[in-house]
Order: sequence, then structure tokens, then C-alpha cells
Amino acid sequence: MWKTTTVILVLTIGIALLLRNNPVDVADLPETFWGPEKNKGASKEIRPFIINIPKSVIDDLNERLAKKRELVEPLEDAAWTYGISTTYLNDILEHWHSKYNWSERQTLLNKYPQYITNIQGLDIHFYRVKPYIPPDRKNIKIFPLLITHGWPGSVVEFQKIIPILTTPRPDRDFVFEVIAPSLPGYGFSQAAVRPGLGPPQISVIFKNLMLRLGFNKFYAQGGDWGSIITMHLGGLFPDNILGAHMNMCSTLGKSSTLWLLLGTLVPQLVVENQYYSRMYPLSDHLSRLLEETGYLHIQASKPDTIGTAVAASPVGLAGYILEKFSTWTNKEYKLRPDGGLLEKYTLDELLDNVMLYWVTNSLTTSVRIYAEQFSKRHMSSRIDEVPVDVPTACANFPHELAYQSESLLRNKFTNLIQFNHLSRGGHFAAFEEPGLLADDIFEFVSKVENERKKADNKDAPNTGKKIKEPTKI
Repeated sequence: MWKTTTVILVLTIGIALLLRNNPVDVADLPETFWGPEKNKGASKEIRPFIINIPKSVIDDLNERLAKKRELVEPLEDAAWTYGISTTYLNDILEHWHSKYNWSERQTLLNKYPQYITNIQGLDIHFYRVKPYIPPDRKNIKIFPLLITHGWPGSVVEFQKIIPILTTPRPDRDFVFEVIAPSLPGYGFSQAAVRPGLGPPQISVIFKNLMLRLGFNKFYAQGGDWGSIITMHLGGLFPDNILGAHMNMCSTLGKSSTLWLLLGTLVPQLVVENQYYSRMYPLSDHLSRLLEETGYLHIQASKPDTIGTAVAASPVGLAGYILEKFSTWTNKEYKLRPDGGLLEKYTLDELLDNVMLYWVTNSLTTSVRIYAEQFSKRHMSSRIDEVPVDVPTACANFPHELAYQSESLLRNKFTNLIQFNHLSRGGHFAAFEEPGLLADDIFEFVSKVENERKKADNKDAPNTGKKIKEPTKI
């Protein structure tokens, strides 16, 4: 038996090393026009935007909630193990209909400056929040930070982290100007009218958005699809990205898959002992992924079918989206009658996110990103294997859906300078634990800036003069 294991081990290591040395050229993505024909003459101006949903839309919603069909009772003691508990969903729907005040919530969502500008034929919605610099800290540097959400989230996820990122800290000589766009096809950002707009192509749009705003160099952060988009920004546009921070780091290369399998035999080659349970036994983690990703298969293959079905009713929309905010926040929450929803969120916050999908009718267009990511065209491009050489950070939250070790990620992220394990939190990090995520971002940027200063001083001629600090952006 040991001879067989040794042979498998040697072959696997050999194949993995061979694949590791198989570089992928950086793709030159075209700046495709994704919008309707009428947008070809669209202005490049940056237009102020305020959320202002007509009363008729809210009246229609309330009427639908009042006339909702009776829900099927859940199985006894099943909690959320069969999906969302309709017992608790009824409580949510009652709150939505009788206590949730859209007028007040809309005002809250409008508290940060918002804009729309047309990029590659699509009207892109975004928050742009500048920091307040106290009079006694005039020399503080301001770095632009692009922060990107995923599905089934929205810019609602960033409401609590924005003020943390834009507030100067006593122990840091920099702060952020935050740009938080809605993904194309999400919320108030226009959807593509033709196939092909996946995460790499969205990274082109967001790079162009930042250039439009005057930021030739900027930091990028993201989770979920935002993590994938941030990865592509770092890989495709290294001259523009100062650093890439992600709270769902992943690599999909063949080499990483082989090392993952090798770890079932010798886990010490793949992951540190203290984090063994985050990856192995592999069967346990694959079982959870299979349980949690049924939605992914249908959204990747028939997005318009599921989108049409779910978006037809506010009840269906709430049930489909809110279930993810239970099990993706903590897998143990599915054993609770309330799904643990109120552990990290309020019902109003959760419904704010659902409302952005409802009032814009964007569920169908939001899930098409799955079909683009898993299309034959995308998979054959190997663009996901392009190395990321810019400074990178991975924030690992303990209840994230999946975990990849530092050694695996270094195959993809060649300049991984920060790999932290956070004390609490799950998939929706900015929404759940804005303070922890913000701390990790500040720590990362501080490291990048310190390294850059060292490099500048090393490369400077020996004149006895100190290198001048970079001017404020």
C-alpha cells in the first residue's frame, strides 16, 4: 500500500510542478460596447444620482405583499435545512408589509453621494465618498479605493464600512476615498444587451470608471464576484492597481487542484496544521459546497429561467435571497428556526438589499454573470489562470464558504504580502464585520506603502537628501 501511495505522491507533485511552470499570457481584452444602440452617442459626463422610487412602485409592492399566497408549511423541526423556513419567512414578510418604511430607508441609502456615468455603452451607478480631513491633519494622503460587491448582494453591503474607510485614523498617515459601483445588471447599473459580460470584462469597465474619475492608480477590494473582479484588475491592469485586497481569495488553476488532492494524502504539504479542518477531510467540504451551490448550476446554465421565476413575486425574491444570508453567514445557522438572520443584520438592512433587486427588476440580469463565468468561451480563454503580480492581501473569515491555503494561493498571487485569519465573520464580510474588514484593508495598504517607500529610497541617488513624500492624490 505504501508503495502505491508513494508513486501517487511523486506523480502528483511532478504534474503539479509541471503545470505551475506553464505561464499564461495576459489577455488583451477589447473595450466592448455592451449597451443598446441608442447609447452609442451617450455623454461621458458624471451625473449626480439620487434614488427616487415612484410611489406607484411601492404601492404595487405592498399590494402584492398583502395578497400573497399562503406559504407551504415547513417540515417539523427542519429549521432551514430544506432551505428558508416559511414560518420565519412569514414573519419577515409581515415586517416588510407593515413595519418597513421605504421612505426612511431610501433616505438612508441616499446619505452618500451617488453618480451615474456611461462606460462602454452602460450607465454605471456608483457611490463616491470623499473623506473629511481634520484641520490638524492637512498632510494626510488620500488613496482611491474601488470596493466591489457580489451576488446576492449590492452596494447596500457597504453602508457601514464606508464611514470607517473614509475616517482618518490616528495611527495611519492615509485614508481612503471610496468608490463603490453597482455591478452591471445590478441595482441602478444598466445590464448588457448581448452575451459575454463576465468578471474579466467588468474589470475593464471598472478600470475605465476609475480612469474617468481621474484615478490612474488605485487600490481595489472585493468579496464574492467582487473578489474575482478585483483579481482580474490586478492581473490585467498592474500599471493601474496599487494593491488588491480580497475577502474571498481563490485560484482555479489545474496546479492548485492537484495540490488540493495531494493534500488528502499529505496535508502538511498544502496547509498548516492549525487550519487543517478548513480544508480537510476534503469530502466534508465538498459536501457542503454541493449543498450550497445548487443555485450556481441553474444560474450558470438557465439564468433567465430562474431569474424570471424568482423576480415575479416579492415573496419569491425575498425567500431566494435571504436564505443565502443565513447559511453563507454561518453554516450552523440553518439549524435555527430564525436562520440566525438577526445575529449580524437587521431585517430592515436585509430588506434594503432585497428592495434594490425588486424596484429595479434586476434579479434576472444579476444572475447572468454566472452563465458568463462558466461559458465555454470563458473557460477556454484560461484568463482565470493569469498570474496576479501586484501586492495582494487575502482576508480569511472563519465562516466563508470555502478556504484555500496560503501555499495554494501563491501559485496565482505571486506577491501575496498579507494572509490574515480573522476572528469572526462569514461570506458577507463588509456587511457582517465592517470594522474587522476595514482594519485588514488599512493594515494591507500600510504594508504596501511602506514597501514602496523602501523601494523609492533604495532606488534614489545617494545625494544625502531624503526622498520627498508623494503628494496627496
